[in-house]
Amino acid sequence: MNTPFWPLLALLADGQAHNVRTLANTLNKKIPQLNAAWQEMPVHIQNLLRQHNDVWQLTKTLALIPEHIFNDCARQHGFNPRLLVQTTSTNTILLEQLRHAPTDIPPQICLAYEQTAGRGRQGKSWQNRIGECLMFSLSWSFLRPQAQLGGLALVVALAVAQTLRELGITAQIKWPNDLMLDNSKLGGILIETIPQQKQTTAIIGIGLNFSIPDQIGTATAIQSLQPQAQVTQIFQGILARLVQYLPHFNQHGLSPFLNDYNLLHRDQGQLVHLLVDGCNLAEGTVSGIAASGALLLQTASGERSFVTGEISLRPGAAQCPKTQSSKKRYLLLDAGNSKLKWAWVENGCILSYGKAAYYNLQPLIQDWAQHGASVQRIIGCAVCSKVRQQQIASILPCSVTWLSSMPEALGIYNHYRNPAEHGADRWFNIIGCRRYSQQACVVISCGTAVTIDALTDNNHYLGGSILPGFHLMKEALSKRTANLNRPLGKPYAFATTTPNAMASGIMDAVCGAIVLMHTRLQQKIGAGKPVDIIITGGGANKVAQALPNTFVLDNRIEIVDNLVIYGLLNWVEYA
Repeated sequence: MNTPFWPLLALLADGQAHNVRTLANTLNKKIPQLNAAWQEMPVHIQNLLRQHNDVWQLTKTLALIPEHIFNDCARQHGFNPRLLVQTTSTNTILLEQLRHAPTDIPPQICLAYEQTAGRGRQGKSWQNRIGECLMFSLSWSFLRPQAQLGGLALVVALAVAQTLRELGITAQIKWPNDLMLDNSKLGGILIETIPQQKQTTAIIGIGLNFSIPDQIGTATAIQSLQPQAQVTQIFQGILARLVQYLPHFNQHGLSPFLNDYNLLHRDQGQLVHLLVDGCNLAEGTVSGIAASGALLLQTASGERSFVTGEISLRPGAAQCPKTQSSKKRYLLLDAGNSKLKWAWVENGCILSYGKAAYYNLQPLIQDWAQHGASVQRIIGCAVCSKVRQQQIASILPCSVTWLSSMPEALGIYNHYRNPAEHGADRWFNIIGCRRYSQQACVVISCGTAVTIDALTDNNHYLGGSILPGFHLMKEALSKRTANLNRPLGKPYAFATTTPNAMASGIMDAVCGAIVLMHTRLQQKIGAGKPVDIIITGGGANKVAQALPNTFVLDNRIEIVDNLVIYGLLNWVEYA
């Protein structure tokens, strides 16, 4: 909307009667200017105005908050406010703002009247028209690593749902964080995180349908239950609850909120099925929520837990369950240097994971007894010795197909001079990273060795670096240097003890190599193009926390467990 009179619309948004002279005086405009401004409003807004005897009134309330009310409410609760007439996405705005801000700034809040590129979970867009959606994002810093924020979205959903119910809107929650009225979606929450050295900053985006056009049949809106609902009251209530709940979550996690969450959990005790990429993953009765935020499902094979990720929940049994004869089931193996990991896959969906040290592969034997009856193929990636590969094969009833690096796969071209000597785990990490990014990527694996590899945005794998892993570096210091055979401390910017200096040096070596590879790849593909960071392996969280703060704020960083498994899955399904 091109009109400069957004404040006019915000004043009228309460649906109350306003004298036009008072409106003009408040805005320091003349009445003909207000009339001219109204003619520039969108059609669905123009049709709402009723004028009679110098009184202007809208036929329904709108999801617009006057700037002075928004600012006062935000500051009252400790936020720095920012109101935008139109923007791409309030989450994006705050992410960009935090990339260029010191880490100790107070919480920020950004509200938009209109978003042109609003986002929801799983990459879905958030549809909205002016005045029909309440859309805002806020930042909050937690003294918890990124991996411990799995329950945050559930706490935010609880705060929103409880606020709405206090106002007579009987909202429920669909796990993990959709706001529902029965089977119709009322709103959603998108959380994005920025890991920092000693804390994690979360950008919490909230979108609520305040009113919607009649033709949208899959959603519902607040005004369907409360025609005269005031968005300012809803916003103030949500913010007040969040500033109460977020510090409590920071200190105690999700556990104190679980009873209240389950009371509003729409599918608690109900039969549901879970989908991944349209494929039926599991079916069972919802028995609750774990302290991690995972969904607990009582299935035919016992209770199982599921994290959010790309999972979609649907009520009731699956519409078209696969027959046993149509199932395509296989076992994927990631045989690393120190341990074996595996995943059971059915029709392209990962059912469950497992892992074991080589000195005791009994967990794999037990898993095979439970899941292996209908397995048709076993596909693996191995960097361990031939002896260990034979050890694995000897306990499995079916032969294992071990895959190695390839000159090309799935449109990714391998520039390694001799692909046969290239570690298969590095290759399948590269293939797997395309599930998480289509940009240029630096892919880091933190295991016995640390590997740092570069993939361009047009799918050319350029090669990379290999470093000793954390334990190998520690072992080298212990065996080859006098007086350093001692436990590691913690990494610090300026370590003042020998154990801490050792830990700092080891972490600096890894982080420095990552930053250097990122710089090289940025120069290779050209300035202005994004380069994402994908980190996997047991040390992934430690590395993400230790990277320079400015580097973390300027780049997208994803921590992915079992990236090799996802690479194998991509190859099996699409090669």
